[in-house]
Amino acid sequence: MSFKYLPNESKPREKLLTRGPQALTDAELLAIFLRTGTRDTDVLTLSDALLSDFGSLRALLSATKNEFCRRKGLGEVKYIQLQAVLEMMQRYLSETLQRGDALTSPQMTKLYLSGLLRDRSREGFYVLFLDNQHRVINEALLFEGTINTASVYPREIVSRALQHNAAALILAHNHPSGVAEPSQSDRHITRRIIDALNLVDIRVLDHFVVGDGEVVSFAERGWI
Repeated sequence: MSFKYLPNESKPREKLLTRGPQALTDAELLAIFLRTGTRDTDVLTLSDALLSDFGSLRALLSATKNEFCRRKGLGEVKYIQLQAVLEMMQRYLSETLQRGDALTSPQMTKLYLSGLLRDRSREGFYVLFLDNQHRVINEALLFEGTINTASVYPREIVSRALQHNAAALILAHNHPSGVAEPSQSDRHITRRIIDALNLVDIRVLDHFVVGDGEVVSFAERGWI
């Protein structure tokens, strides 16, 4: 059925207002963002076509400027708007973690770290420094490596933790391969960091490994 013939309660904006955003499909959410279609394609049909073309909503959201703008119905203005929306989401998650207990919102912590690390082409090691109520007081990308490894120095992590007067840490790194399964090397360096921080009475609460669409938690595996 053409978009203009849909009953009002089935149109994306009205559906969002009456049933909430979680009730919308990916295409309907994208249609609200795009606002308009093209001369010969309504916005919902365009959204379906774009998702099919890119393969998924995530692929569309993480597309480069050139990949995004060369699709019919998109362009530089919409690319700029999308980047602003994505950045606002990251800042919202960051502020939420700074104000609240990171342990009571593990899913939000995963979303935040995934957004930071997921699409990196090189391995990066990220640390969230927490106060004694497990609120984020500082964060840093401490180490970067090649396509498949990073040189991580526990001494530097201890130094930074003391500098920020942190009571606890959450560690995270990405696997550019896209496979989130932790390696034996990941487990070994995590144990070295935990042992080093134990000497100064600072806890490691979790270590997240970020892959393509998946985040593995050491704590959930029972390794911390």
